[in-house]
Amino acid sequence: MQPFRFIHAADLHLDSLFIGLSGVTDQVRAHLRESTFAALENLVQLGVEEKVDFIVLSGDIYDAGQSSLRAQLRFQEAMQQLEHHGIPVYMIHGNHDPLDSPKANLRVPSNVHVFGPEVEKVIACHRGTGEPVAVVGGVSYRTSSITDNLALSFTRDSASNLFHIAILHANVDGNNEHDSYAPCTRNDLFRSGFDYWALGHIHKRQVLSVSPAIVYPGNIQGRHIKETGPKGCYVVDVNEESKCSLTFHELANVRWYEEELSIDGMQTEEDLKLNIEELLDVIREKSARKMSLVRIHITGRGILHHKLEAGYVLEDLLQEIRRREALHPVHQLVWIEKIKVATSAEVDHQLLIEEDSFLGELFRLGQKAERDEKLGEEIVDSALAPLAENRHIRQLLNKMSHEDKINLIKRAKEMAAALLHDHSDLG
Repeated sequence: MQPFRFIHAADLHLDSLFIGLSGVTDQVRAHLRESTFAALENLVQLGVEEKVDFIVLSGDIYDAGQSSLRAQLRFQEAMQQLEHHGIPVYMIHGNHDPLDSPKANLRVPSNVHVFGPEVEKVIACHRGTGEPVAVVGGVSYRTSSITDNLALSFTRDSASNLFHIAILHANVDGNNEHDSYAPCTRNDLFRSGFDYWALGHIHKRQVLSVSPAIVYPGNIQGRHIKETGPKGCYVVDVNEESKCSLTFHELANVRWYEEELSIDGMQTEEDLKLNIEELLDVIREKSARKMSLVRIHITGRGILHHKLEAGYVLEDLLQEIRRREALHPVHQLVWIEKIKVATSAEVDHQLLIEEDSFLGELFRLGQKAERDEKLGEEIVDSALAPLAENRHIRQLLNKMSHEDKINLIKRAKEMAAALLHDHSDLG
């Protein structure tokens, strides 16, 4: 079989809004707004530079059913660039951009094949020789909510010896962090006989199987704090024996980070400022000429705890660091998305646990609750019961994980120690 190369990308979410960001300058906001389009441009450039034979896009090209005209025009322009270089594109639509969503009446470039609401197959060829190299099957979402197992409709052409690629937007094996659209199992994909499953929908990059290859490339641009790290696509090389190797390429123009910074050993606000700035410089070095957004978790024990609990010190410090960061060129800027405080006072916890006092009893109960899952659940549920009378708050409480509840217990212990610290001889 003729060796060939293709790109697998998914979840472009063009013109997606970066929501939940506060204090953002106009320069930062404009760069974020452009970031999904910059990632698309990087995808096109990669395809040209890597001399790929074709590209597969596994759904959610756009970010919402009512796709912006701007997003559609920019996508059309990108496809026309690939058309100019003779690179075919095989694509499907997912739950964010189903076939029935309103779209502008724009010409689809001749190099783009959009799969319909039923599974169909086409032949992909080597760009240099024109020799057929792969059977590509795909199916688009007719509407935004597809609960059928679409994977069961994919069957290998028994008469063909070509490499078989399936393009599917689906939740494999019930990933709880994403809606269960087109749910299926790995066994469903194994039974199909396809060699490569080009999946979309899950934004975390992962290879579920090597043979056959079952691959989520993740989205091409992170858009919030749950989408940290490098984002991009896979370049897939298939050899004469139908074995494929995957190489990840970052496409994102903005990278998200979540970092922890301890106040252990810090004495002053100046110490904290310098440590935060040092952390931002480390991130700047990692980002390699990309804008970065970071959420910082302030942890540890120390004399700064009481000042941080007051709130105004951290707020003033955040605004000042943001002001200084805004002076950097946009491609070197590290923007603090949020700072969350989980510090504690300088209190000897072991001494408290052993002491016959209110705090001692509280810490002993908290320690037991952290080890006993059932007890921990009962304590938190009982404490929050009055709040559950409000329907909206009740919905939020129902989404709390066991880890969230244990963190509440830990926080309650620390707050109690901090509040009573000045009125005791402890610490």
